[in-house]
Amino acid sequence: MAALNIIDIKVLDNPAPFRSPFRFVIKYECIDRLLEETQWKLIYVGSADDEAYDQLLEDVFVASVNLGTYRFLLEANAPDPSRIPEKDKLGLAAILITCSYEDQEFVRVGYYLKNEYDDESLRRKPPKTTLIERVQRTILSEKPKVTKFPINFHPEIAQRGDQATPEANEEEQAGTRIEGRLLWVGEGGLQRRNLVLRTHTCRLIGQYRPLPSLSHLDGYHL
Repeated sequence: MAALNIIDIKVLDNPAPFRSPFRFVIKYECIDRLLEETQWKLIYVGSADDEAYDQLLEDVFVASVNLGTYRFLLEANAPDPSRIPEKDKLGLAAILITCSYEDQEFVRVGYYLKNEYDDESLRRKPPKTTLIERVQRTILSEKPKVTKFPINFHPEIAQRGDQATPEANEEEQAGTRIEGRLLWVGEGGLQRRNLVLRTHTCRLIGQYRPLPSLSHLDGYHL
């Protein structure tokens, strides 16, 4: 069982001009005391065909917290358009939020986003060179893809020679369901060829209750 679960991600300022910063409010639940920081990354997938065009937009560490539910604001500048292939500047792209503990990634949330001109005439007859200043991005925020990976949240136990965290059970290896909605499938994560998804401003907003519903996290086969 994961020691930290993402409960909700709100996408702010959506849609927005291409060069606008990305802003997400992330709510998560800590159900087991973690001794170290968690690492959160925001990655822009610039091309479905080549991982070399991925851009790390933000990489932040959130201090360890007590048991409870928290939220923080994750912000990042827009990707550098000069590092995106010309053919991929318009159309579908992807954005990925990942979380790791002790260099072990245990969850990623991916979204499609659509880049298109803000003017109908430009959409009908786009120029050969993309006019980035006229491009608007829209994140498909209602259709996230959440993928989880089993990790050892307590490596300090193994270091003491005690019994390590048990391996993931059969259900965790195959997938799990919460409120009847598929949140993750297998260990392979998101397949790049299908454009299925894969810092430094971070502000902890604070602890809150009650827990919001998980019902919005539909599985999305990107």
